[in-house]
Amino acid sequence: MQAAPPPAEVFGALPKIFDAAISPNGKQVAMIRIVQGKYAVQVVSLDVKDEKPRLVALGEGVKPSSVVWVNPDRLLVSIWQSEKLRGVPYTAGFLFSLDTKKMKGKILIKPERGVFRQYNNVVVDYLEDDPDHILMAFSKEDNNVEPDLWKVNVETGRSKIGKRGMMNVQYWHTDLRGEPRVGQGLKDRDTEQWVLRIREAETDDWRKADDFPGLDADVDIRGFTADPNELIIADYQGKDTIGLYIYNLQEKRVSRELFHNDTYDASGVILSHDGSEVIGATYVGETTEVELFEGHATILSNLRKEYSEYTVDYIDQSSEAGLILVKISNAYEPGLVALYDARKRQLNSLGALYPDLLPEQLGEVVGVGFTARDGVKIPSFITLPPAIKDSAQLKNLPFIILPHGGPYGRDEKRFDYFAQYFATRGFGVMQMNFRGSDGYGKAFEESGRKNWVVMQEDVEDGARSLIKKGYADPERICIVGWSYGGYAALMGALKNPELYTCAISMAGVTVLQDMIRDIKKYRFGKLTARNFVLSGFESKDDIKANSPVKLAEELRVPLFLAHGTADQRVHFDQFTRMKKALRKVEVPVTYMEFKDEDHFLSNQQNRTRFFQGIDRFLTETVGQSEFAQ
Repeated sequence: MQAAPPPAEVFGALPKIFDAAISPNGKQVAMIRIVQGKYAVQVVSLDVKDEKPRLVALGEGVKPSSVVWVNPDRLLVSIWQSEKLRGVPYTAGFLFSLDTKKMKGKILIKPERGVFRQYNNVVVDYLEDDPDHILMAFSKEDNNVEPDLWKVNVETGRSKIGKRGMMNVQYWHTDLRGEPRVGQGLKDRDTEQWVLRIREAETDDWRKADDFPGLDADVDIRGFTADPNELIIADYQGKDTIGLYIYNLQEKRVSRELFHNDTYDASGVILSHDGSEVIGATYVGETTEVELFEGHATILSNLRKEYSEYTVDYIDQSSEAGLILVKISNAYEPGLVALYDARKRQLNSLGALYPDLLPEQLGEVVGVGFTARDGVKIPSFITLPPAIKDSAQLKNLPFIILPHGGPYGRDEKRFDYFAQYFATRGFGVMQMNFRGSDGYGKAFEESGRKNWVVMQEDVEDGARSLIKKGYADPERICIVGWSYGGYAALMGALKNPELYTCAISMAGVTVLQDMIRDIKKYRFGKLTARNFVLSGFESKDDIKANSPVKLAEELRVPLFLAHGTADQRVHFDQFTRMKKALRKVEVPVTYMEFKDEDHFLSNQQNRTRFFQGIDRFLTETVGQSEFAQ
């Protein structure tokens, strides 16, 4: 008997565990959890049975970024919240320092009265050899345009200047000794100009990028090895994809290649336990792949072999007790956070991310591809309704076309609560990595970034490929998206109404000109606007022609339009402008506004309302799927 579909409220729930960390001595685990719909920090003693719950709520409207132990009795929780300055929404970041014995904490540093400082949580180095201090970057008199480096006491928040800021430097990098070695940043001008300052390993001399042949000022720095002259960089080195290399600052050259895949960009560096050696790399194919260098098998790699049908993501590990925190999941299992004891070879669950979602209720995800109109192969994934158990059943399904946000992000074959929601309603779901998506090399990425119309056409070609293959019922295809995906959904419905039965746009861009103006209100906004939007169009007229507001009166299919009023990424007036432009259309439009909500629907009640609203909308526009459970 087929399991009943999970109700909308289950998909509206935030993941029960957001992040976790294990204390240096391996005696405690800290988790950022959802408790009654709100974020809280929980501390669990591993050697105490029947311990009373130790919880501290993060507060109304506060969202977490990460949790880190800085010593056996103290946590630092990076948090953010939505604020406004002169009517412009932005995110303000802080560090919450928590004494885990008393379970009391405080905001570590705050800007002085009259000073606007958006980021108060930039940790440059956790100084593992100094459990009482961390190295932070901030300025006392401005918004971190040229931040100083400060040594900050993790209990009191008292700070001592370590290094004065340098002109046009916003980002700092330290070596494994905790020494500031690299300063990098942008000049806020129309023409993009990066600056790079590098300090000699044993002196106080800072040199410019010109003194290091083959090292561009905008180089992607991934850290240092134990040798303070070895800089780990991510670079093309004449190839189409990004690899990992060592640049020797003393020899002033790329001294060796660490890793390079000719199909996919390197996405991460795997370091040894003490952080002194690069032992592997990660890249994203259909899923995140881990490649360890010869002779560097680890406890984690053995665990991945044991759970080969799952993705095992590293979270944290203790420095003393041989304990590793991991997340184990796959495309149809939301997963759990678990503690692995390498000495006992035991894996113990600390909690499921979505305990009310069972694997048998969710759909299989398969990697497929299609050929765009110009012959380029586009990777994509299809999430099947749980009722489909055989590929032979993949015919004449109602389908959701679900382009990702960014637009320069990407989808992979792993659990996606948004896609699985539609699958449980009896829809097939296609997610395509259209041109412009990350990870497939420079040519693939730039062909989309330099032409937003090509990205839209790739989405359209994906939908048409489903019809051509007989997978999709051409009378029951709905296009859905969030952020850029919401923009793509609107443009698809407006430009190709014959292809779609309905459209759903959450936090979607509707007026590109306004988006450009909004971006320019933030630091380095001119450069961001140019690289993010302007580079994708040939002219201002082209930008107008590809703004949904300008095409609103051509809407011919039912639309569901939703937005949060405190959205920092896509301002709420994008929603109000589109609502006004749609006032004369004859097709039904459903509107949902979420008061004081951000770009991500971080409020659980709002997220639940959103899915309940989509339930009603799909029933009214597409009808009940015969593949629904």
